[in-house]
Amino acid sequence: MSQNNLPGIEVSAISVLKRAVELDQSSRFQESLICYQEGIQLLMDVLKAVKDDSKKVHYREKIKGYMARAEQIKEHVNRAKEEGKYHEQIRISNNATGYSFETLFRPYTQDGLTEVWVEDPYVRHVHQLYNFLRFCEMLVKLPSKVQKIHLLTSQDEDSSSQQASAFEDIKQSLQSHGVAMDVQYSSTIHDREIRFDNGWIIKIGRGLDYFKKPKARFSIGYCDYDLRECHETTVDVFHSKHTKTK
Repeated sequence: MSQNNLPGIEVSAISVLKRAVELDQSSRFQESLICYQEGIQLLMDVLKAVKDDSKKVHYREKIKGYMARAEQIKEHVNRAKEEGKYHEQIRISNNATGYSFETLFRPYTQDGLTEVWVEDPYVRHVHQLYNFLRFCEMLVKLPSKVQKIHLLTSQDEDSSSQQASAFEDIKQSLQSHGVAMDVQYSSTIHDREIRFDNGWIIKIGRGLDYFKKPKARFSIGYCDYDLRECHETTVDVFHSKHTKTK
């Protein structure tokens, strides 16, 4: 890394670690752990590049402190997971941004994720079908190589052909990426839940449909969901050592 790039890397490290501390203080430990790890790596890159000995000492101390906290969080999370007591709650306020599927789910996809179960009664209308498609796209991009996606939803009697056609298109497209998908319908489904076979269980009050309609087709946030405003909702995250399938 050249000296010219050093200030930018340092600013990025500070920003990521500041976010890690904020998440840590909010008891969003799994998310904070990811940020601590990313920030520490950036600081290590800075440490390798600096020439001033006093700065090297400063960065080593910072890295040591952040690593110690990250290890404490890791031990806490692992212990809670083993005891089946892990619970984290994320409150998304009205009009909040920064909660794309990638941002929200990424911290829980690290541990060998291969199979996903989605239970959501409202994957029927066009915008809901697109939400599910974007969720699938997020899964396809993961390094953990998801192999199967299960969807349990309600059937739209008014436009079932559109719903069935969309699911068939998604299914065929996923197959080209080595991912199998099956869809089942239930007329009594009410709860919204996403389960990962690495043990994480995510319950979102509004299911996948927590994004607001964009103000216009060519408005910021139409394509990038991190910039899309959200409805108010609550996300509860649990961990079960062995995910139970239904």
